[in-house]
Amino acid sequence: MTFPELETRRLKLMEITEGDVEAYFNVMSLDRVTKYYGMESFKKKEQAAEIIRAFRTGYESKRSMRWGIILKDTGTFIGTAGLNNLQIGQKKAEIGFEIHPDYWRSGITSEAANAVIRYAFEELELFRIGAVTFLENHSSYGLLEKIGFKKEGILRGYIFQNGVSNDTYVYSLLRAEWQETVDAPVLNDSRI
Repeated sequence: MTFPELETRRLKLMEITEGDVEAYFNVMSLDRVTKYYGMESFKKKEQAAEIIRAFRTGYESKRSMRWGIILKDTGTFIGTAGLNNLQIGQKKAEIGFEIHPDYWRSGITSEAANAVIRYAFEELELFRIGAVTFLENHSSYGLLEKIGFKKEGILRGYIFQNGVSNDTYVYSLLRAEWQETVDAPVLNDSRI
Protein backbone atom coordinates (compact mmCIF):
# COMPACT_ATOMS: atom_id res chain seq x y z
CA MET A 1 0.00 0.00 0.00
CA THR A 2 1.69 3.19 -1.21
CA PHE A 3 1.33 6.22 1.02
CA PRO A 4 0.02 9.21 -0.95
CA GLU A 5 2.32 12.22 -1.33
CA LEU A 6 0.86 15.72 -1.46
CA GLU A 7 2.51 18.84 -2.78
CA THR A 8 1.88 22.57 -2.35
CA ARG A 9 3.73 25.64 -3.49
CA ARG A 10 6.31 25.43 -0.67
CA LEU A 11 5.81 21.96 0.78
CA LYS A 12 5.93 18.25 0.18
CA LEU A 13 3.77 16.14 2.47
CA MET A 14 5.25 12.67 2.68
CA GLU A 15 5.04 9.49 4.70
CA ILE A 16 6.89 9.73 8.01
CA THR A 17 9.48 6.96 8.24
CA GLU A 18 12.12 5.71 10.66
CA GLY A 19 14.55 8.08 8.93
CA ASP A 20 12.53 10.98 10.38
CA VAL A 21 12.90 9.94 14.04
CA GLU A 22 15.43 12.62 14.98
CA ALA A 23 13.63 15.43 13.14
CA TYR A 24 10.25 14.41 14.62
CA PHE A 25 11.81 14.17 18.08
CA ASN A 26 13.26 17.69 17.63
CA VAL A 27 9.71 19.01 17.13
CA MET A 28 7.84 16.94 19.71
CA SER A 29 10.41 17.37 22.49
CA LEU A 30 9.64 21.09 22.66
CA ASP A 31 7.23 22.14 25.41
CA ARG A 32 6.12 25.07 23.22
CA VAL A 33 4.85 22.54 20.65
CA THR A 34 3.18 20.10 23.04
CA LYS A 35 1.71 22.67 25.43
CA TYR A 36 -1.75 22.23 23.86
CA TYR A 37 -1.17 18.90 22.14
CA GLY A 38 -2.77 16.41 24.50
CA MET A 39 0.45 14.58 25.35
CA GLU A 40 3.69 15.24 27.18
CA SER A 41 6.86 16.36 25.37
CA PHE A 42 9.13 13.54 24.22
CA LYS A 43 12.08 12.82 26.50
CA LYS A 44 13.66 10.03 24.40
CA LYS A 45 14.05 9.42 20.67
CA GLU A 46 12.46 5.99 21.14
CA GLN A 47 9.16 7.80 21.85
CA ALA A 48 9.37 9.40 18.40
CA ALA A 49 10.18 6.03 16.82
CA GLU A 50 7.20 4.44 18.57
CA ILE A 51 4.77 7.11 17.35
CA ILE A 52 6.15 6.84 13.80
CA ARG A 53 5.47 3.08 13.89
CA ALA A 54 1.95 3.88 15.14
CA PHE A 55 1.48 6.26 12.18
CA ARG A 56 2.25 3.37 9.79
CA THR A 57 -0.06 0.99 11.66
CA GLY A 58 -2.85 3.60 11.62
CA TYR A 59 -2.45 4.04 7.87
CA GLU A 60 -2.39 0.31 7.16
CA SER A 61 -5.56 -0.19 9.21
CA LYS A 62 -7.20 2.84 7.53
CA ARG A 63 -7.76 4.56 10.91
CA SER A 64 -5.43 7.52 10.39
CA MET A 65 -3.03 9.23 7.99
CA ARG A 66 -0.12 11.43 9.05
CA TRP A 67 2.18 13.27 6.67
CA GLY A 68 5.58 14.74 7.40
CA ILE A 69 5.75 18.40 6.38
CA ILE A 70 8.91 18.91 4.32
CA LEU A 71 10.13 22.26 2.98
CA LYS A 72 10.68 21.89 -0.77
CA ASP A 73 13.61 24.30 -0.97
CA THR A 74 15.70 22.65 1.77
CA GLY A 75 14.22 19.17 2.29
CA THR A 76 13.84 19.99 6.00
CA PHE A 77 11.27 18.05 8.06
CA ILE A 78 9.44 20.69 10.15
CA GLY A 79 6.33 18.96 11.52
CA THR A 80 3.33 16.83 10.67
CA ALA A 81 -0.28 17.15 9.55
CA GLY A 82 -2.90 14.49 9.16
CA LEU A 83 -6.18 12.81 9.82
CA ASN A 84 -6.97 11.16 13.16
CA ASN A 85 -10.00 9.03 14.04
CA LEU A 86 -10.44 8.33 10.33
CA GLN A 87 -13.71 6.54 9.63
CA ILE A 88 -13.97 6.17 5.87
CA GLY A 89 -17.28 4.30 6.07
CA GLN A 90 -18.76 7.10 8.19
CA LYS A 91 -17.08 9.69 5.93
CA LYS A 92 -15.39 11.60 8.75
CA ALA A 93 -12.07 12.28 10.43
CA GLU A 94 -10.34 14.84 12.64
CA ILE A 95 -7.44 16.97 11.46
CA GLY A 96 -4.32 17.56 13.51
CA PHE A 97 -1.01 19.32 12.93
CA GLU A 98 2.10 20.68 14.59
CA ILE A 99 5.22 22.41 13.31
CA HIS A 100 8.51 23.56 14.76
CA PRO A 101 8.21 27.04 16.34
CA ASP A 102 10.79 28.43 13.90
CA TYR A 103 8.05 28.19 11.24
CA TRP A 104 5.08 29.50 13.22
CA ARG A 105 3.13 32.38 11.69
CA SER A 106 4.54 31.74 8.22
CA GLY A 107 1.37 30.30 6.65
CA ILE A 108 2.97 26.85 6.42
CA THR A 109 0.49 25.17 8.76
CA SER A 110 -2.44 26.56 6.75
CA GLU A 111 -0.80 25.42 3.52
CA ALA A 112 -0.29 21.89 4.86
CA ALA A 113 -3.77 21.72 6.44
CA ASN A 114 -5.41 22.83 3.20
CA ALA A 115 -3.59 20.08 1.28
CA VAL A 116 -4.78 17.46 3.79
CA ILE A 117 -8.34 18.82 3.63
CA ARG A 118 -8.35 18.71 -0.17
CA TYR A 119 -7.13 15.10 -0.09
CA ALA A 120 -9.73 14.15 2.52
CA PHE A 121 -12.66 15.62 0.59
CA GLU A 122 -11.56 14.83 -2.97
CA GLU A 123 -9.74 11.50 -2.66
CA LEU A 124 -11.24 9.93 0.46
CA GLU A 125 -14.66 11.54 -0.24
CA LEU A 126 -15.19 12.44 3.41
CA PHE A 127 -18.22 14.51 4.40
CA ARG A 128 -16.89 16.02 7.64
CA ILE A 129 -13.54 16.95 9.11
CA GLY A 130 -13.51 17.78 12.79
CA ALA A 131 -10.87 19.43 14.96
CA VAL A 132 -10.37 19.69 18.70
CA THR A 133 -8.30 22.43 20.30
CA PHE A 134 -7.62 23.69 23.81
CA LEU A 135 -9.60 26.80 24.78
CA GLU A 136 -6.31 28.64 25.39
CA ASN A 137 -4.80 27.74 22.02
CA HIS A 138 -5.74 30.91 20.16
CA SER A 139 -3.31 30.23 17.30
CA SER A 140 -4.82 26.82 16.55
CA TYR A 141 -8.46 27.81 16.54
CA GLY A 142 -7.62 31.06 14.76
CA LEU A 143 -6.07 29.00 11.97
CA LEU A 144 -9.09 26.67 11.88
CA GLU A 145 -11.48 29.61 11.55
CA LYS A 146 -9.27 31.19 8.87
CA ILE A 147 -9.50 28.07 6.71
CA GLY A 148 -13.27 27.74 7.10
CA PHE A 149 -13.93 25.60 10.18
CA LYS A 150 -16.94 26.45 12.33
CA LYS A 151 -16.99 26.22 16.12
CA GLU A 152 -19.60 23.75 17.36
CA GLY A 153 -19.09 24.01 21.10
CA ILE A 154 -17.05 22.94 24.09
CA LEU A 155 -16.11 19.40 25.09
CA ARG A 156 -15.79 19.49 28.87
CA GLY A 157 -12.76 17.74 30.37
CA TYR A 158 -11.96 16.21 26.99
CA ILE A 159 -8.15 16.06 26.97
CA PHE A 160 -6.12 14.90 29.97
CA GLN A 161 -2.64 16.42 30.01
CA ASN A 162 -0.18 17.38 32.75
CA GLY A 163 -2.45 15.92 35.43
CA VAL A 164 -5.47 18.01 34.42
CA SER A 165 -8.60 17.32 32.35
CA ASN A 166 -8.87 20.21 29.91
CA ASP A 167 -11.90 21.63 28.15
CA THR A 168 -11.58 21.93 24.38
CA TYR A 169 -13.40 23.58 21.53
CA VAL A 170 -14.74 21.31 18.82
CA TYR A 171 -14.74 22.59 15.24
CA SER A 172 -15.87 21.12 11.94
CA LEU A 173 -15.73 21.70 8.22
CA LEU A 174 -18.23 20.01 5.89
CA ARG A 175 -17.40 19.13 2.30
CA ALA A 176 -20.16 21.40 0.94
CA GLU A 177 -18.80 24.37 2.93
CA TRP A 178 -15.26 23.67 1.73
CA GLN A 179 -16.47 23.29 -1.85
CA GLU A 180 -18.01 26.77 -1.69
CA THR A 181 -14.64 28.27 -0.78
CA VAL A 182 -12.85 26.28 -3.49
CA ASP A 183 -15.33 27.46 -6.12
CA ALA A 184 -15.24 31.08 -4.93
CA PRO A 185 -13.19 33.53 -6.97
CA VAL A 186 -9.69 34.02 -5.58
CA LEU A 187 -9.10 37.52 -4.26
CA ASN A 188 -5.67 39.11 -4.41
CA ASP A 189 -4.00 38.01 -1.19
CA SER A 190 -0.48 39.30 -0.68
CA ARG A 191 0.22 36.57 1.92
CA ILE A 192 0.11 33.80 -0.67
